[in-house]
Amino acid sequence: MGANKAMLDAGGRTFIERVVRAHAEAGCDPVVVVVRPDPGPEAAAARAAGATVLSNPDPGEGPISSVRLALERIGDVAGCALCPVDHPLVQASTIRELADVFHGGVEPLVIPTFEGTRGHPVLVRGRLFEELREPDLEEGARTVVHRHLGDARFVEVEDPGVTADIDTLSDYRHHFPEGYRTRFQSR
Repeated sequence: MGANKAMLDAGGRTFIERVVRAHAEAGCDPVVVVVRPDPGPEAAAARAAGATVLSNPDPGEGPISSVRLALERIGDVAGCALCPVDHPLVQASTIRELADVFHGGVEPLVIPTFEGTRGHPVLVRGRLFEELREPDLEEGARTVVHRHLGDARFVEVEDPGVTADIDTLSDYRHHFPEGYRTRFQSR
């Protein structure tokens, strides 16, 4: 995108601050953020928002290496919510709703949908953590999620933020026109 996505303005907060705060407000504890080896400002922003920050010394394997570091940190828990930083519009109330479904069920995954489209965060039951640690996951965590889609619980939510994957400047301009004008047009 031509900029550090985690640090882009998302309506007065950075992407990373929005994601961390939504999870913390929803009751996720700890909220763990994994950053690159040279973390820069995103580590400070994540800490300021209340996250535990880990540095990934070897991100070459992709996002799954960060997921594995986070799993080591959280230890033996019932489950976790996995949410990439490019989903800064997810609401805390949605995460709480998903957590309620998770705690009331036994499904290996709880996945939000908006208008029938799957989104994030994906809540993963602890019994799948060993699968996430397997070497050679061709598509990282997605490989494990796809293995268990047939047994997953899909929760239709009223939060378009679960499917708002902001990966391009066009996506960013659509969701945050003022941030786009300030950041990219004022140069």
